[in-house]
Amino acid sequence: MLQTGETLISTPAERYLLIYMIGVLFIVCTLIIVFFMVFQKRKNKLLIDKFNQQRLFEEEISITRIEIQEQTLKNIGQDLHDNVGQLLSVANMQLSILSKQVGPELESSFLESKDLVKESLQELRLLSKSLNSEVIERRALEDSITTEIERFNKLGLIDSELIVEGDSSRFNNGKDGIILFRIFQEFFANTIKYSKASRLRVHIEYKTDLVIINASDDGIGFHVKDVEKGSGLINMESRAALIHADFNLTSKPGEGVNLNVTYKYRSY
Repeated sequence: MLQTGETLISTPAERYLLIYMIGVLFIVCTLIIVFFMVFQKRKNKLLIDKFNQQRLFEEEISITRIEIQEQTLKNIGQDLHDNVGQLLSVANMQLSILSKQVGPELESSFLESKDLVKESLQELRLLSKSLNSEVIERRALEDSITTEIERFNKLGLIDSELIVEGDSSRFNNGKDGIILFRIFQEFFANTIKYSKASRLRVHIEYKTDLVIINASDDGIGFHVKDVEKGSGLINMESRAALIHADFNLTSKPGEGVNLNVTYKYRSY
């Protein structure tokens, strides 16, 4: 029995060997963990780089698409101003000359027609300005929206109102202003075409580091989730994403449509 007990007692060499093996095992495990962490970090970096490259690619595509759209709108606005506007100007001058030769019985109708041509010319000039991005950039966002609101009221398309709060001088990024204006121009077009609304309200609030723009109508509304995302809604969302603005469109049947865009000021 004594000999058996003695065989269970480990020698110093055996203890050192055990400690050595435990140390080696610990080092190997540590190296495996470090290797795994480095591998995971590199993998995450590759995924992030891939995501950023994809995002930059999509932004570049969006920028290119918007530049093409802006150039097309600019060309249309220029053609309207130069060609159709010139024709209306000539027609207005001819009517002015002919007004002296019209008898009393036709004078009232003739003057009414002359006024219609004159109003059409003014409306055409406003429309051509709203299509030209260079004009929008010079006039600033607020002025461009004001022109649209005044045009709607003048033509009797819809009862429109614009409310402005805060200091507009805080917002001086003309290029982003064009994109914001196009977002709300799309909203206005949809309101007039599809909403059957009688009222349109726009509220611009300039804060210290951001501007909040809200537009709403009292039209028939719709279920946002049930509506197929047409090019108009996609354009609005993609434009907002391009300038890192928060985009929120809400609507319910019978409760109109509400669009809220929050844009943090950016320098060029």
